[in-house]
Amino acid sequence: MNMQTTNVIAPPAPKGLEEMKLPLVMMRDILLKTIFRKNANLVSEIAEAICLPTSVTQELVDIARSQKLLEATGTLNANSGNEMGYQLTDAGKARALDALSQSEYFGAMPVPLDVYREQVKRQSIRNIQVTRDQLVNAMGHLVLPDSLLDHLGPAVSAGRSILMYGPPGNGKSSISNGIRDALGDNVYVPRAIEYAGQVITVYDPIVHNAIEQEPDDPTQLRRRKRFDTRYVMCERPTVITGGELTLNMLDLVYNPTARTYQAPLQLKSTGGIFIVDDLGRQSEPPQALINRWIVPLEEGKDILGLQSGEKFEVPFDTLVIFSTNFHPNEIFDQAALRRIFFKIKIDGPNQENFLKIFAMVARKRGMPLDEAALVHLLKVKYPTINNIYANYQPIFLIDQMISICEFEGIPYQMSPELIDRAWANMFVRDEEIVK
Repeated sequence: MNMQTTNVIAPPAPKGLEEMKLPLVMMRDILLKTIFRKNANLVSEIAEAICLPTSVTQELVDIARSQKLLEATGTLNANSGNEMGYQLTDAGKARALDALSQSEYFGAMPVPLDVYREQVKRQSIRNIQVTRDQLVNAMGHLVLPDSLLDHLGPAVSAGRSILMYGPPGNGKSSISNGIRDALGDNVYVPRAIEYAGQVITVYDPIVHNAIEQEPDDPTQLRRRKRFDTRYVMCERPTVITGGELTLNMLDLVYNPTARTYQAPLQLKSTGGIFIVDDLGRQSEPPQALINRWIVPLEEGKDILGLQSGEKFEVPFDTLVIFSTNFHPNEIFDQAALRRIFFKIKIDGPNQENFLKIFAMVARKRGMPLDEAALVHLLKVKYPTINNIYANYQPIFLIDQMISICEFEGIPYQMSPELIDRAWANMFVRDEEIVK
């Protein structure tokens, strides 16, 4: 697939502690906690655990030694390039335990929020320019009218909010996923960020698809990795929510046991796509959800709050796609609609495109086409619903006929009779149930 690339600039690895822009005590405590939790004793092992270059890690180790929190074991490990081993002193263990009581976070050093902002600019979703060919390739499995791509293309390239609306079952979710596939390149996601001494974890294996990297040789003082390993190189992220979305899912999540925060969904989707599917099915009214997005959509920043009540700004660099079966005027006021940059109606297919979809699905499922069955479907069944076609219907009808054939123990086939049996399961007759 011909995917778009933007040559995203990688975050440079820090060359010394002065470039970390983190409080020295915080870095030292994370070092001690990591050594304590992971039982690491070689600088190369510690560097791998806290995701820093070996030279920077050695600086931290030397500071901890000068404060009598670490001591050399006095032995060289022949299996690790004759590295000197280190261990926590009694004072170091006490300090590690005290630090763990304040925050359970250990491992990768967090990235200061201001430093992360610069990386967000380098890999902004708005830097991407998607061509028609790339969008067509990403949606090659869908039968779409050219006029729809005329609207989608500029919307995706602009990296602005999109509202897709129209009757159910016509591929709004599939189109959203196709947009995600059209982006194609990679970004750098921080394992954690730091603000006001608080750690906020961002990288989430459930959301982020990491790109495998060749491991470093632990015996080498100079690490070969070409970027700051406090970040994970990932495909541009996609967060998909549906009826389960609530307003509190867009706030920081505080873990009172670990005393750390987890980034909300929109922060995890930075540099990628946030899809709100089935808008109008959530417990929160659509207007309330849109009101929550007004500042991010207009100003490119979001406001989050700590447990202390302090508010702070984080980057909002996300292509937000809203998808709904309701007409926009039914669920939004005009002020809310102004905030959504592109509004695209997704209609059902015409008869010609319906037949193309039907034939494509039948071929994929190994179902032979039958002219009499298709004539029966178009001339007898569809007039009963005013010839309203939907993209989901070919898949539904063919899968129903396959199930019937398998149950009856006959080869895959379609006929007017099987069309009738499949059709009977596609709709529920409007009738009163006698109780």
